[in-house]
Amino acid sequence: MSSIFTKIINGEIPSYKIAEDENFYAFLDINPNAKGHTLVVPKKEVNRLFDLEEDLYNGLMSFSRKIAKSLEKAVPCDRVGMAVIGLEVPHVHVHLIPLQKMEDIQFIKKVSLEKEEFEAIAEAISKGI
Repeated sequence: MSSIFTKIINGEIPSYKIAEDENFYAFLDINPNAKGHTLVVPKKEVNRLFDLEEDLYNGLMSFSRKIAKSLEKAVPCDRVGMAVIGLEVPHVHVHLIPLQKMEDIQFIKKVSLEKEEFEAIAEAISKGI
């Protein structure tokens, strides 16, 4: 059965898409730790980060870097943090989170955003890529 991320990539579930290419897809997390919290996933459904083929792993890091650079310009923050945990969805995903303080990356406190805010953030990040 397809993961929720594969369904998002295939357009079966809507997302606030930031960017995609032939191998990767970036979109806003709908339950964000901070405004601009972005997920970057390979289109190939693989459960564990280190099970990715080396070229796909390196490509994921490169694509994530490009998104993070744009995210940092679009959302004021001290830096963009990165986490790869992967327990909640069996599909490799990189969390890019604008950080003001260490607590922003702890996955405990979430922020609420309106649809218009998600759309504006996704557009701002997309423009900077």
